[in-house]
Amino acid sequence: MAIFQKAERRKAKLRLALCGPSGSGKTFSAIKIAKGLTAGIPGGGKIALIDTENGSGQLYCDIADYDVAEIAPPFSVDKYIGAIKGAEEAGYDVLIIDSLSHAWSKAGGILDEVNKRAGKNAFTNGWRDATPMHDKFIDAILQSPIHIIVTMRAKTAYEIEKDANGKAVPVKKGMEPVQRAGLEYEFTVVLDMDNERHTATSGKDRTRLYDGKCFVPDENTGIELMQWLGMGIEQQPQYYQGQVQQQQYQQYDQQPVQQAQYQQPQTQQQYAQPPAIPVYGFLHKEQEIVYWIMQVWGDLPEFDIQNSIPSYAHNRFGRPPAQLTEMECDALIKEFQSYAQQKLGGQG
Repeated sequence: MAIFQKAERRKAKLRLALCGPSGSGKTFSAIKIAKGLTAGIPGGGKIALIDTENGSGQLYCDIADYDVAEIAPPFSVDKYIGAIKGAEEAGYDVLIIDSLSHAWSKAGGILDEVNKRAGKNAFTNGWRDATPMHDKFIDAILQSPIHIIVTMRAKTAYEIEKDANGKAVPVKKGMEPVQRAGLEYEFTVVLDMDNERHTATSGKDRTRLYDGKCFVPDENTGIELMQWLGMGIEQQPQYYQGQVQQQQYQQYDQQPVQQAQYQQPQTQQQYAQPPAIPVYGFLHKEQEIVYWIMQVWGDLPEFDIQNSIPSYAHNRFGRPPAQLTEMECDALIKEFQSYAQQKLGGQG
Protein backbone atom coordinates (compact mmCIF):
# COMPACT_ATOMS: atom_id res chain seq x y z
CA MET A 1 0.00 0.00 0.00
CA ALA A 2 1.26 3.47 -0.87
CA ILE A 3 2.30 5.57 2.09
CA PHE A 4 0.44 8.65 0.83
CA GLN A 5 -3.22 8.67 -0.22
CA LYS A 6 -5.36 11.30 -1.90
CA ALA A 7 -6.73 13.73 0.69
CA GLU A 8 -10.47 13.30 1.25
CA ARG A 9 -12.87 14.87 3.70
CA ARG A 10 -14.17 12.46 6.34
CA LYS A 11 -17.26 12.85 8.45
CA ALA A 12 -16.35 14.09 11.90
CA LYS A 13 -17.62 14.62 15.42
CA LEU A 14 -17.84 18.14 16.75
CA ARG A 15 -15.44 19.49 19.35
CA LEU A 16 -16.74 22.97 20.18
CA ALA A 17 -15.58 25.31 22.96
CA LEU A 18 -17.54 28.34 24.15
CA CYS A 19 -15.35 30.74 26.13
CA GLY A 20 -16.44 33.79 28.07
CA PRO A 21 -16.86 35.41 31.48
CA SER A 22 -19.73 34.58 33.80
CA GLY A 23 -23.04 35.76 32.35
CA SER A 24 -21.92 35.80 28.73
CA GLY A 25 -24.44 33.12 27.71
CA LYS A 26 -22.18 30.07 27.38
CA THR A 27 -24.60 27.50 28.84
CA PHE A 28 -27.66 28.88 27.05
CA SER A 29 -25.79 28.98 23.73
CA ALA A 30 -24.40 25.47 24.21
CA ILE A 31 -27.90 24.06 24.70
CA LYS A 32 -29.24 25.94 21.67
CA ILE A 33 -26.40 24.66 19.49
CA ALA A 34 -26.87 21.11 20.79
CA LYS A 35 -30.56 21.30 19.90
CA GLY A 36 -29.62 22.28 16.35
CA LEU A 37 -27.08 19.46 16.11
CA THR A 38 -29.70 16.87 16.97
CA ALA A 39 -32.43 18.38 14.77
CA GLY A 40 -31.51 16.21 11.81
CA ILE A 41 -31.13 12.97 13.78
CA PRO A 42 -34.08 10.55 13.51
CA GLY A 43 -36.07 10.82 16.72
CA GLY A 44 -34.46 14.14 17.57
CA GLY A 45 -31.29 12.77 19.09
CA LYS A 46 -30.28 12.73 22.74
CA ILE A 47 -28.48 15.49 24.63
CA ALA A 48 -26.62 15.09 27.93
CA LEU A 49 -25.17 17.88 30.09
CA ILE A 50 -22.49 17.67 32.79
CA ASP A 51 -23.33 20.43 35.27
CA THR A 52 -20.64 21.77 37.62
CA GLU A 53 -22.39 25.11 38.15
CA ASN A 54 -24.68 24.33 41.09
CA GLY A 55 -27.65 23.28 39.00
CA SER A 56 -27.58 26.22 36.59
CA GLY A 57 -27.58 23.79 33.69
CA GLN A 58 -31.17 22.84 34.45
CA LEU A 59 -32.48 26.41 34.22
CA TYR A 60 -32.90 26.12 30.45
CA CYS A 61 -34.90 22.89 30.26
CA ASP A 62 -37.72 24.86 28.63
CA ILE A 63 -35.70 25.45 25.44
CA ALA A 64 -34.59 21.86 24.78
CA ASP A 65 -35.00 18.28 25.97
CA TYR A 66 -31.83 17.07 27.70
CA ASP A 67 -30.58 15.05 30.67
CA VAL A 68 -28.25 16.31 33.38
CA ALA A 69 -25.50 14.81 35.54
CA GLU A 70 -24.44 17.15 38.35
CA ILE A 71 -20.85 17.13 39.63
CA ALA A 72 -19.94 18.60 43.01
CA PRO A 73 -16.47 19.29 44.45
CA PRO A 74 -13.89 17.87 44.26
CA PHE A 75 -13.84 18.36 40.50
CA SER A 76 -11.46 15.53 39.69
CA VAL A 77 -10.78 14.59 36.08
CA ASP A 78 -11.86 11.03 36.93
CA LYS A 79 -15.38 12.29 37.61
CA TYR A 80 -15.48 14.02 34.25
CA ILE A 81 -14.08 10.99 32.44
CA GLY A 82 -16.64 8.73 34.12
CA ALA A 83 -19.48 11.03 33.04
CA ILE A 84 -18.15 11.16 29.46
CA LYS A 85 -18.00 7.35 29.29
CA GLY A 86 -21.47 7.16 30.84
CA ALA A 87 -22.89 9.43 28.13
CA GLU A 88 -21.29 7.28 25.43
CA GLU A 89 -22.63 4.04 26.90
CA ALA A 90 -26.12 5.50 27.30
CA GLY A 91 -26.26 6.37 23.59
CA TYR A 92 -26.33 10.16 23.79
CA ASP A 93 -25.58 12.00 20.55
CA VAL A 94 -24.33 15.27 22.07
CA LEU A 95 -22.61 15.93 25.40
CA ILE A 96 -22.25 19.40 26.91
CA ILE A 97 -19.54 19.82 29.57
CA ASP A 98 -20.40 22.90 31.63
CA SER A 99 -17.79 23.86 32.70
CA LEU A 100 -14.37 22.53 31.71
CA SER A 101 -12.64 25.20 33.79
CA HIS A 102 -13.59 23.54 37.09
CA ALA A 103 -11.39 20.56 36.21
CA TRP A 104 -8.44 22.94 35.99
CA SER A 105 -8.75 25.60 38.69
CA LYS A 106 -11.32 24.47 41.27
CA ALA A 107 -11.04 22.11 44.24
CA GLY A 108 -9.88 18.69 43.06
CA GLY A 109 -8.87 20.06 39.66
CA ILE A 110 -5.45 19.81 38.04
CA LEU A 111 -3.89 22.85 39.74
CA ASP A 112 -5.12 21.56 43.08
CA GLU A 113 -3.53 18.18 42.38
CA VAL A 114 -0.23 19.90 41.51
CA ASN A 115 -0.27 21.86 44.75
CA LYS A 116 -0.97 18.74 46.80
CA ARG A 117 2.07 16.97 45.37
CA ALA A 118 4.47 19.80 44.71
CA GLY A 119 6.24 20.01 48.05
CA LYS A 120 9.63 21.61 47.45
CA ASN A 121 9.81 20.77 43.77
CA ALA A 122 6.82 21.35 41.48
CA PHE A 123 8.81 20.27 38.41
CA THR A 124 9.31 16.62 39.32
CA ASN A 125 6.53 16.09 41.87
CA GLY A 126 3.36 18.05 41.07
CA TRP A 127 3.34 18.09 37.28
CA ARG A 128 4.80 14.62 36.95
CA ASP A 129 1.48 13.24 38.24
CA ALA A 130 -0.88 15.99 37.09
CA THR A 131 0.17 16.13 33.44
CA PRO A 132 -0.85 12.51 32.67
CA MET A 133 -4.16 13.15 34.49
CA HIS A 134 -4.90 16.14 32.29
CA ASP A 135 -3.77 14.38 29.12
CA LYS A 136 -6.04 11.42 29.93
CA PHE A 137 -8.98 13.80 30.42
CA ILE A 138 -8.42 15.64 27.13
CA ASP A 139 -7.93 12.34 25.29
CA ALA A 140 -11.32 11.19 26.62
CA ILE A 141 -12.89 14.27 25.01
CA LEU A 142 -11.01 14.08 21.71
CA GLN A 143 -11.50 10.33 21.22
CA SER A 144 -15.18 10.24 22.16
CA PRO A 145 -17.52 8.91 19.44
CA ILE A 146 -20.15 11.59 20.22
CA HIS A 147 -20.34 15.35 19.62
CA ILE A 148 -18.95 17.34 22.55
CA ILE A 149 -19.50 20.99 23.45
CA VAL A 150 -17.54 22.48 26.36
CA THR A 151 -17.83 25.80 28.12
CA MET A 152 -14.80 27.51 29.63
CA ARG A 153 -14.69 30.56 31.83
CA ALA A 154 -12.45 33.31 30.52
CA LYS A 155 -10.12 35.78 32.20
CA THR A 156 -8.57 38.96 30.92
CA ALA A 157 -5.33 38.29 29.05
CA TYR A 158 -2.44 40.73 29.42
CA GLU A 159 0.84 41.37 27.66
CA ILE A 160 3.66 43.42 29.13
CA GLU A 161 4.47 46.46 26.97
CA LYS A 162 6.28 49.75 27.38
CA ASP A 163 4.26 52.94 27.81
CA ALA A 164 5.21 56.36 26.44
CA ASN A 165 7.70 56.81 29.29
CA GLY A 166 9.38 53.48 28.65
CA LYS A 167 7.87 51.86 31.76
CA ALA A 168 6.76 48.23 31.55
CA VAL A 169 3.03 48.02 32.07
CA PRO A 170 0.41 45.24 31.62
CA VAL A 171 -1.87 45.87 28.62
CA LYS A 172 -5.20 44.09 28.13
CA LYS A 173 -5.16 41.79 25.07
CA GLY A 174 -8.63 40.23 25.08
CA MET A 175 -9.69 37.07 26.89
CA GLU A 176 -8.12 33.66 27.48
CA PRO A 177 -9.85 30.52 28.80
CA VAL A 178 -9.32 29.29 32.36
CA GLN A 179 -7.65 26.04 31.34
CA ARG A 180 -4.23 24.81 30.35
CA ALA A 181 -2.56 27.13 27.84
CA GLY A 182 -2.89 25.86 24.29
CA LEU A 183 -5.93 23.69 24.94
CA GLU A 184 -7.96 25.66 22.40
CA TYR A 185 -5.83 24.12 19.61
CA GLU A 186 -7.61 20.80 20.23
CA PHE A 187 -11.09 21.99 19.22
CA THR A 188 -12.82 22.19 15.85
CA VAL A 189 -14.30 25.58 16.69
CA VAL A 190 -13.67 28.00 19.57
CA LEU A 191 -16.26 30.76 20.03
CA ASP A 192 -15.51 33.74 22.28
CA MET A 193 -18.65 35.05 23.98
CA ASP A 194 -19.29 38.73 24.68
CA ASN A 195 -20.56 39.48 28.17
CA GLU A 196 -22.78 42.42 27.25
CA ARG A 197 -24.40 41.43 23.95
CA HIS A 198 -24.15 37.61 24.27
CA THR A 199 -22.68 37.51 20.78
CA ALA A 200 -19.92 35.21 19.57
CA THR A 201 -16.81 35.63 17.45
CA SER A 202 -14.52 32.83 16.37
CA GLY A 203 -11.21 32.50 18.18
CA LYS A 204 -10.49 29.43 16.07
CA ASP A 205 -12.57 27.93 13.29
CA ARG A 206 -11.52 24.96 11.18
CA THR A 207 -14.93 24.98 9.49
CA ARG A 208 -14.43 28.56 8.18
CA LEU A 209 -18.15 29.12 8.74
CA TYR A 210 -17.68 31.95 11.23
CA ASP A 211 -14.49 33.71 10.17
CA GLY A 212 -14.92 37.46 10.66
CA LYS A 213 -18.51 37.12 11.88
CA CYS A 214 -20.17 38.40 15.04
CA PHE A 215 -23.41 36.55 15.73
CA VAL A 216 -25.77 35.19 18.39
CA PRO A 217 -25.38 31.39 18.59
CA ASP A 218 -28.65 29.51 18.22
CA GLU A 219 -30.15 26.33 16.77
CA ASN A 220 -29.16 27.36 13.26
CA THR A 221 -25.53 27.36 14.40
CA GLY A 222 -25.91 23.71 15.35
CA ILE A 223 -27.61 22.90 12.06
CA GLU A 224 -24.80 24.58 10.08
CA LEU A 225 -22.15 22.72 12.05
CA MET A 226 -23.90 19.38 11.58
CA GLN A 227 -24.08 19.92 7.85
CA TRP A 228 -20.35 20.69 7.73
CA LEU A 229 -19.48 17.69 9.91
CA GLY A 230 -21.52 15.38 7.70
CA MET A 231 -19.63 16.27 4.54
CA GLY A 232 -17.28 13.53 3.39
CA ILE A 233 -16.82 9.79 3.56
CA GLU A 234 -17.31 7.35 6.42
CA GLN A 235 -13.92 5.72 6.03
CA GLN A 236 -11.69 5.57 9.09
CA PRO A 237 -8.13 6.90 8.80
CA GLN A 238 -5.52 4.47 7.51
CA TYR A 239 -2.45 5.05 9.64
CA TYR A 240 1.01 4.45 8.23
CA GLN A 241 2.66 1.65 10.20
CA GLY A 242 6.05 1.58 8.50
CA GLN A 243 9.34 1.51 10.33
CA VAL A 244 10.44 4.93 11.52
CA GLN A 245 14.15 5.56 11.39
CA GLN A 246 15.56 5.67 14.88
CA GLN A 247 16.62 9.17 15.74
CA GLN A 248 19.63 9.68 17.95
CA TYR A 249 18.10 11.54 20.86
CA GLN A 250 20.08 11.59 24.04
CA GLN A 251 18.26 11.38 27.35
CA TYR A 252 18.14 14.86 28.74
CA ASP A 253 19.69 13.75 32.04
CA GLN A 254 22.74 12.50 30.14
CA GLN A 255 23.21 15.47 27.81
CA PRO A 256 26.49 17.35 28.05
CA VAL A 257 25.97 20.94 29.08
CA GLN A 258 26.48 23.14 26.06
CA GLN A 259 26.49 26.83 26.75
CA ALA A 260 24.25 29.23 24.84
CA GLN A 261 23.31 32.86 25.35
CA TYR A 262 19.55 33.45 24.99
CA GLN A 263 18.70 36.87 23.73
CA GLN A 264 15.83 38.77 25.24
CA PRO A 265 12.83 39.24 22.87
CA GLN A 266 12.91 42.78 21.52
CA THR A 267 9.40 43.60 22.72
CA GLN A 268 10.06 42.41 26.27
CA GLN A 269 13.07 44.49 27.40
CA GLN A 270 11.80 44.81 30.97
CA TYR A 271 13.05 41.36 32.03
CA ALA A 272 16.60 40.68 33.13
CA GLN A 273 18.92 38.93 30.68
CA PRO A 274 19.05 35.22 31.61
CA PRO A 275 22.40 33.59 32.33
CA ALA A 276 24.20 31.17 30.04
CA ILE A 277 22.20 27.95 30.02
CA PRO A 278 22.27 24.55 28.32
CA VAL A 279 21.06 23.96 24.77
CA TYR A 280 18.04 21.76 25.35
CA GLY A 281 17.36 20.68 21.77
CA PHE A 282 13.90 22.16 21.14
CA LEU A 283 13.44 22.04 17.37
CA HIS A 284 11.26 25.16 17.34
CA LYS A 285 11.62 28.53 19.10
CA GLU A 286 14.00 27.34 21.80
CA GLN A 287 15.08 30.89 22.69
CA GLU A 288 11.52 32.01 23.39
CA ILE A 289 10.63 28.85 25.33
CA VAL A 290 13.66 29.05 27.60
CA TYR A 291 13.33 32.81 28.04
CA TRP A 292 9.76 32.62 29.35
CA ILE A 293 10.41 29.58 31.53
CA MET A 294 13.35 31.39 33.11
CA GLN A 295 11.10 34.37 33.95
CA VAL A 296 8.86 32.07 35.96
CA TRP A 297 11.28 29.55 37.47
CA GLY A 298 14.73 31.12 37.19
CA ASP A 299 14.75 32.67 40.68
CA LEU A 300 13.45 29.59 42.54
CA PRO A 301 16.07 27.95 44.76
CA GLU A 302 15.05 24.43 43.70
CA PHE A 303 15.36 25.27 39.99
CA ASP A 304 17.98 23.01 38.35
CA ILE A 305 19.14 24.89 35.25
CA GLN A 306 20.18 21.73 33.42
CA ASN A 307 17.38 19.30 34.26
CA SER A 308 14.21 21.18 35.27
CA ILE A 309 13.23 22.41 31.79
CA PRO A 310 13.66 19.10 29.91
CA SER A 311 12.05 17.28 32.85
CA TYR A 312 8.99 19.53 32.62
CA ALA A 313 8.77 19.11 28.83
CA HIS A 314 8.95 15.33 29.21
CA ASN A 315 6.28 15.28 31.94
CA ARG A 316 4.06 17.67 29.97
CA PHE A 317 4.18 15.89 26.59
CA GLY A 318 5.74 12.49 27.28
CA ARG A 319 8.76 13.26 25.07
CA PRO A 320 12.07 15.12 25.41
CA PRO A 321 12.40 18.66 23.97
CA ALA A 322 13.95 17.49 20.68
CA GLN A 323 10.81 15.53 19.80
CA LEU A 324 8.21 18.26 20.41
CA THR A 325 6.16 19.61 17.52
CA GLU A 326 5.94 23.29 16.63
CA MET A 327 2.40 23.44 18.05
CA GLU A 328 3.58 21.97 21.35
CA CYS A 329 6.43 24.48 21.51
CA ASP A 330 3.95 27.31 20.89
CA ALA A 331 1.79 25.95 23.72
CA LEU A 332 4.80 26.06 26.09
CA ILE A 333 5.51 29.67 25.15
CA LYS A 334 1.92 30.72 25.71
CA GLU A 335 1.71 28.82 28.99
CA PHE A 336 4.78 30.44 30.52
CA GLN A 337 3.96 33.89 29.14
CA SER A 338 0.72 33.64 31.08
CA TYR A 339 2.52 32.50 34.23
CA ALA A 340 5.06 35.31 33.90
CA GLN A 341 2.33 37.93 33.53
CA GLN A 342 0.61 36.63 36.64
CA LYS A 343 3.93 36.74 38.48
CA LEU A 344 4.29 40.41 37.55
CA GLY A 345 0.85 41.13 38.96
CA GLY A 346 -0.83 41.47 35.59
CA GLN A 347 -4.09 39.86 36.68
CA GLY A 348 -6.84 42.29 37.53
